[in-house]
Amino acid sequence: MLLIDEIIIKIKAYQFEFSKHAVDQSIIRRISIQEMKEAIMKGEIIENYPKDRYGPSCLIFGRTEAGRPLHAQCSYPSRPLIKIITLYEPDSSLWIDFKTRKPK
Repeated sequence: MLLIDEIIIKIKAYQFEFSKHAVDQSIIRRISIQEMKEAIMKGEIIENYPKDRYGPSCLIFGRTEAGRPLHAQCSYPSRPLIKIITLYEPDSSLWIDFKTRKPK
């Protein structure tokens, strides 16, 4: 099974939690839990961080039902609960089609 499929299963089953940073950012950026779920469930992993200092994680790009682009960084599904580390609407000046970082 693909990593994204394992993440989607846990998201659908509400087996996730938010870091304090993700809660703060979702409030500031007005991103609802429903939007986060929609984006991840239709999403794809665009960056992998297997050696992240807080544990393996990945960056997912997806769109909400309304078409809003979102990035969600979350832990790998090996934990009982997936941790949503951060959540934001990507800046088009920094991303090519919201999936590839533009060169600096």
